[in-house]
Amino acid sequence: MVFSIALRFLRDRAVAEELAQDVFLKLYRELPKLESPEHVKFWLRKVISHRSMDYSRGARVRREVGLDDVAEPASHWKSGDVLLQDALRKLVSSLPDDARMMIVLRYQEEMEPQEIANTLGIPVGTVKSRLRRSLVLLRGKVQRLMGEPAR
Repeated sequence: MVFSIALRFLRDRAVAEELAQDVFLKLYRELPKLESPEHVKFWLRKVISHRSMDYSRGARVRREVGLDDVAEPASHWKSGDVLLQDALRKLVSSLPDDARMMIVLRYQEEMEPQEIANTLGIPVGTVKSRLRRSLVLLRGKVQRLMGEPAR
């Protein structure tokens, strides 16, 4: 789960592994303070989400490798349209950090808005409005790319 969130957000396997290791090392230090398995899961999601966004902000300054140049691991989607999946991944990766994290947590990690709110430490209403804006941004990008209205 930790690696998956980082990988889907950053689209860089090496960085995702490094961040996941850092988070698990931090978990080892914080484990006595965590009260239950649910608390551990919540804590892991929160920390990796914030670490991924922090890394992404710093990566703009570093300009290492573009997201389009990083190979995407095999998808678990049932759809056979590889080109559509690739286009959608590129569109999601072009979103601003906050919008991209919302999409990753909601649709790729299948978290409910309340879980996302708890993980990111923001109100549920903010999560819902950011999700709505993120989807509007994606629809606009699809419309420009395809030249037709998105459904």
